[in-house]
Amino acid sequence: MKQFDIAVLPGDGIGKEVVPAATRVLNAVADVHGGLKFKFTEFPWSCDYYVEHGKMMPDDGLNTLQNFEAIFLGAIGNPQLVADHVSLWGLLIKIRREFEQSINIRPAKYFKGLKSPLVNPNDFDLIVVRENSEGEYSESGGRIHKGEDQIAIQNAIFTRKGTERAMRYAFDLAKKRRGHVSSATKSNGIVHSMPFWDDVFNEIKQDYPDIQTASYHIDALAAFFVTRPQIFDVIVASNLFGDILTDIGGAIMGSIGIAPAANININGKYPSMFEPVHGSAPDIVGTGTANPIGQIWTAKMMLDHFGEYELGKKLLDVVEEVTNDGFKTPDIGGTSTTDEVADEICSRLKKTAAVS
Repeated sequence: MKQFDIAVLPGDGIGKEVVPAATRVLNAVADVHGGLKFKFTEFPWSCDYYVEHGKMMPDDGLNTLQNFEAIFLGAIGNPQLVADHVSLWGLLIKIRREFEQSINIRPAKYFKGLKSPLVNPNDFDLIVVRENSEGEYSESGGRIHKGEDQIAIQNAIFTRKGTERAMRYAFDLAKKRRGHVSSATKSNGIVHSMPFWDDVFNEIKQDYPDIQTASYHIDALAAFFVTRPQIFDVIVASNLFGDILTDIGGAIMGSIGIAPAANININGKYPSMFEPVHGSAPDIVGTGTANPIGQIWTAKMMLDHFGEYELGKKLLDVVEEVTNDGFKTPDIGGTSTTDEVADEICSRLKKTAAVS
């Protein structure tokens, strides 16, 4: 029996609703496999925890998480209780940075049963590899002076190591997909970091002669995500550019509520973390209508990370089948509840096990 020990952080808002739905689905996946088991250990670290303890997680929280094989996160944020920059930097970004989760990957595809806002989505299937540790989201900078003379300085930090790491990950991923990597740049307007980004990309691609490449300025690339997303396979982007592109990816699928993400540690020293792109959605908390697909697709990415690609594919196929048959939450045009969608996915997974 193969067992994976997973740290579960439901977090805030609808995270507390979609995470239990997704862990239920993962247990159904384990039943399909027969020789697989998940051990889930839940931690209450959240904005509620901050109100009680004055911190988003215990001082030894990272030491605790380090012992797990992966972290399964729901959502972080409740601005009515804790300022966003406090909650995110106190938990989510703290884990990403200190666990060296230097790569963030987010797929987007034409999803069966989901109406894309695009007139002709052309069965697009792409994945963004986002540099996750530096770039425009670096902490370097500050403010000086006050009043009308106040100045804010934000330094974007691009290292050779971080840039090359993201690009090589993208090229290696493309070898398993359709063999094409697109680079997001803005070297015609950002005069130091983006020409550096282009230089590294042009060097790295020489090591992958079988991979086709293209380079797009970010403004044009964002437009092409809307007008012709089917031309893209793997896109490699800086921290900010990747963040923006993947929200567009969720939008052209038809809902950011189904978009998944993985924060990958590639050196094996620490666990990777898997989270949906959507936030804590405080406006629908407690209504039972939160869309669990983003969290469940995130679970599929965790299965892939563990090398269980066949199971991951089977899970996503079932999710698309369920969606196509009309089991949908209100955000994507249905009337089903969170639990009804998850229960239907579990039921069909068990049927596939019986057939096989």
